[in-house]
Formats: sequence, structure tokens, C-alpha cells
Amino acid sequence: MSAEQKLIAIEEISEANAPAIYVAGGLQQFIDLVKGEVQGEVPDLKTRKGRERIASLAAKVSKSKTAVEKPGRDYLRRLKEMPKVVEAELRDFVTKMDTLRDETRRPLTEWEAAEDARIDRHNDAIDHMKGLSTELGALDAEQLQARITELSALQLGEAWEEFEAEAARVKEASMGALQAALAARQKYDAEQAELARLRREAEERAEQDRIRLAQEAAVEAERERVAQAQQAEREAAARREQELMDQAAAQEREAENQRLQLKLQAEQAERARIQAEADRVAAEQRAEQQRQAAALQAERNIELAREDERRRADAAAAEILRQQEAREADKAHRASISRAALEAFVAGGMTEECAKQAITLIAQRKIPNIAISY
Repeated sequence: MSAEQKLIAIEEISEANAPAIYVAGGLQQFIDLVKGEVQGEVPDLKTRKGRERIASLAAKVSKSKTAVEKPGRDYLRRLKEMPKVVEAELRDFVTKMDTLRDETRRPLTEWEAAEDARIDRHNDAIDHMKGLSTELGALDAEQLQARITELSALQLGEAWEEFEAEAARVKEASMGALQAALAARQKYDAEQAELARLRREAEERAEQDRIRLAQEAAVEAERERVAQAQQAEREAAARREQELMDQAAAQEREAENQRLQLKLQAEQAERARIQAEADRVAAEQRAEQQRQAAALQAERNIELAREDERRRADAAAAEILRQQEAREADKAHRASISRAALEAFVAGGMTEECAKQAITLIAQRKIPNIAISY
């Protein structure tokens, strides 16, 4: 086969024979063919023709390379496109299969969603009833009565389905807590009103006592003033009588006696005034002390009543908290036993859905002669 025939044979590489050619070591045959052709000649570099022959051989090598490389590159591009085609086909296949799976399961999915919504609706209603009996300490009587009215309006019956018994129990417990809280609040309000009334009466009595004592002190002061004035008048009369009897006495002694008498009168009048003022101040101090003692006793009575009310409120709150904790503990205990039963059923070969349904039926006592011991 001539060199031209070999090149033509290389150029005849096609898509049909590409998988057999472009493999490990598959192109070595073309390298050997071209190498045998170009290395078999030894052109003379001294002549122009020889140099042109070398250039011609090198060009043939380039043409042979291109003839093999181009179909190979085309084949390689097709190989690179294949993963994309396969990926798109697989993606379409998975999407359609997922859609078919979802459509096949849709009736069960819709039933499960409806069942979950039904159970959630009952649980939400039960939780709402429980919530009506929580955080009662900050509510007044009107708010507590409103909650009782709202709870009373909740009707029980077949609409509650398997939750009817639990709803009745929760409603009864919540109603008991609300009624107890309302009674305690009404008692507290009545006691507070009574304390306020007693405090007002004590203040009124203290004010009346103060006024009475002040009036009595004023009357006593006036009486003493009149008595002192009368005594002064009697003494003045006696002095005038003595002066008439002593008219014969020396003018200077009479004058001295008059001066002494006047001084004595002034001193007595001043002492009388000071005594009256002291008596008035003492009377006011006694009235103030009595008023303060009465107010202090009233405050002590109020504080004692508050302490009693706080103790009663704390006891009621502690009881409500204890009952709530007991309910939470019972709920957690039942959940733990139900979870253990569920794991046992699943370990025995049941599906989780079947196991849940079995536990629900047993808990509702719909399976004869079988019960869960809590």
C-alpha cells in the first residue's frame, strides 16, 4: 500500500468505526504507518528538491494528524453529550415515577391528613378548656365568671368522638378550678370591702374623738379662765376693802402696797394664762395620741387580714399547681407506656401506623378483653 493510500485510509475514519479506533492503543497503528512512511526516506538537504521533500513529508504528517484527530474530537464531543442525555432521561423518569407514587398514595395521604386534623382539632379544644383554668391569680371576679360562662357553653357529645371522656374530665376539672378561684376571689373582694369600711369608720371615730377632746379642752380652759377672773375680781374687791380700811395709812405705803398688788395680779394672770395654754396643748396631744393609736390598730388589723388572704391565695395557687403537675405527670406516664407498647408492636413486625391504631383502639377499650395498664 502506497503512502497516498495510507493517508486515504486514515481519512476514511467514520462514526461507524470510531468506537473501535479511539480506544487505548488504537491510534498507535496510524502513528506506525505515518512513521514508516516519513522515516523510510532520507532526502538530500543539499539540494532544493531534497529540502522540499522534507517539507512535504512534514506536511503529510500534519495532514495525517488532522485526519485522525478531527473525527476523534467529534467522537469525543458525542461521548460528552451522552451523560447529559442519560441524566435528562433519568430525571424525567424519576419525576414521573415520584408523581405516580404520590398519586397512588394520595387517598391514604389525604385520609391521614384529615385524621391528624381531626385529632388536632379535638386536642386544641381540650387544651383550650385546660387553658381556661390556668393563670387565675391575676383575674378579677368578672373575668373568672366570663371564663366559667365560656366553659359552660362548650357542649359535650358524639361530636367529640373518642375524646368525649377526656373532654368531660378536663371540663369538670377546669370548671372546679374556676369555681374555686371565683369563690376565693369573691371572698377576698368582700373582705377587702369590709376592711375598707372598717378603716373608714375608724378614721371617722378618731376624727370625732379629736374634735370632742378639743371641744372639751376649750370648755375646760374657758371654765378655768372664768374662775380665775372671778377669783381676781374677788381679790380686787378684798383689796379695795382693805384700801378703804387702810386709808389712814401712809400714802407711800399705800402706793407700795398697790404696786405690789398689781405685780401680784399680773403674775397670777400670767400663770393662769400659761396653765390654760399648757392644758390646751396637753388636751390636743392626748387627742392626737388616741387618734394615732386608733389608726395604728386599724393598720395592724388590715395587715393581719392581708396576711391571712395571702396565705389563702398561696394555698389555692399551690393546690392548682399541684393538680396541674399531677395531670402533666399522668400525661407523660401514659405517653411513656403507649410509646413502649408502640415499640413492642413494631418490634413484633407491625408497621408504625398499624401499631398506633392498635394502641388507640385498646386505649379506647374497643378491643374486648385487652387493656393497657397505666
